[in-house]
Amino acid sequence: MNAIPTPSLPLLLSLEEGVWRAFVAGDADADAALLDDDFVGVYASGFSNRDEHVAPLRAGPAAVRYQLDQARLVWAAPRAGLLSYRAQWLRPNAEQEETMYISSLWLHRDGRWRNLFSQDTPVP
Repeated sequence: MNAIPTPSLPLLLSLEEGVWRAFVAGDADADAALLDDDFVGVYASGFSNRDEHVAPLRAGPAAVRYQLDQARLVWAAPRAGLLSYRAQWLRPNAEQEETMYISSLWLHRDGRWRNLFSQDTPVP
């Protein structure tokens, strides 16, 4: 019998940083590989599915740099972890960094971790 993987803060933060690295690199394929087929994003602009989350990266990088801090993890289920953190980041051609609080639900399915849900809360 296979052991149920337990999410850890370092593991899920590393996976989340993979999404941010894809934003900086403009790597749509890397972003898509980390998102579940059923991904749902909740943003100030509305809802997003996996394809809509990935689409802007096909035109190039969505971020110049980022910094994540204040990370915390809540175990949602044996194979699911809710990662919450603060992100400071800079968009290409922007003069000022943006700050958001983000919560991402990571699910272990079919032998790997994938991001199933993410919600951003912009800091005014």
